[in-house]
Amino acid sequence: MLVLDCSMKLQMLEKMLRWSFPESLKVYGAVMNINRGNPFRKEVVVDSWPDFKAVITRPQREVAQSLIQPGLEHFQGGASTGSLGNLFQCLTTLTVKNFFLRSHLNLPSSRMDPKLTLTCLDISHASLLSKTWSRGGNPRSQKYLANLICCFPSVCVLDDNGYPLSWSLTDQFATMIHGYTLPEHRRKGYSRLVATTLAKKLHSCGFPAQG
Repeated sequence: MLVLDCSMKLQMLEKMLRWSFPESLKVYGAVMNINRGNPFRKEVVVDSWPDFKAVITRPQREVAQSLIQPGLEHFQGGASTGSLGNLFQCLTTLTVKNFFLRSHLNLPSSRMDPKLTLTCLDISHASLLSKTWSRGGNPRSQKYLANLICCFPSVCVLDDNGYPLSWSLTDQFATMIHGYTLPEHRRKGYSRLVATTLAKKLHSCGFPAQG
């Protein structure tokens, strides 16, 4: 197995993976994030170059050593190539680095209560997200979600007190995840609005929208 540590090769890989959609979407999103700042400190391994048949994204060696502890299976993800369709397990890291423009989003008043705001999530919302996540409710999950909020695009609906009512995040594979609407605010179109807005935000950053 070969580690691709050359930026030129990683840029080439990103372009080559586009030809294997949809099977390569997860690994493609991970490679895109590596080429755009690598906030989760990943590395890419291939079986051969340039005629590869399998691609793995994994934590860099020093990061992997720090993650050898129980409970981290909740934060694993998968990546696959279009040629073989193999599924590979990929661990996340907990390194924060802002590299996306996180801007306030204005919504036409005709589509939502003027007291509500459509914007991006804030790190202060991580506790709520952890409590409403089936695998959350512990310090590790809260830290993981906080780092996703800091590193990648997100969208949420806030009430007039700044409290999140509906939201969706993006992970290190450029996948739209953790979509949730508080039970008392469902059937109002918030989930669809959040998902559509986040998809447009991903497209504006050059990422494919996937969930």
